[in-house]
Amino acid sequence: MLLELKKVFLTENENLNAEYELDLSDMDFNGTQPFKTPIKVSANAVNRAGVVNLAVTTKFEYTGPCDRCGEETITPFEYSFNHTLVQSLVGENEGDYIEVPDFTLDLDEPVTTDILLELPSKHLCKEDCKGLCPKCGKNLNTGDCGCDKRDIDPRLEALKSLL
Repeated sequence: MLLELKKVFLTENENLNAEYELDLSDMDFNGTQPFKTPIKVSANAVNRAGVVNLAVTTKFEYTGPCDRCGEETITPFEYSFNHTLVQSLVGENEGDYIEVPDFTLDLDEPVTTDILLELPSKHLCKEDCKGLCPKCGKNLNTGDCGCDKRDIDPRLEALKSLL
């Protein structure tokens, strides 16, 4: 979505609100396409004392396999982001601002980047997911598999004689 911010930059206390849905259903992330439904985006750009701040709130569902047991899970997320917008960048702090030289901002790019950076590195079906049995591969969340858990790693077998 393109935001036309000229009036916001040139008028103190001016603000601009925008709400839209961002479709990332074709995005490949970690070998899956986790955004099955559109991301709801709500943005507000406001000029306070000549500084333009952008506040963005996103709501979406992340669909993907659990990193421990492999079960398909759907997890709702809600993230908020804030950015300072400037017309031109000069100096060392270029990463702290978003440059808007022609008063127009394509909001899709920073929203997508913010979401991808904020997603957790591990996607779990539940906090206490037990994962899969390393011997037989059974999902331990559905019950015990009955495998003997007392096997000793063959690399440590020599230590057994010390006990």
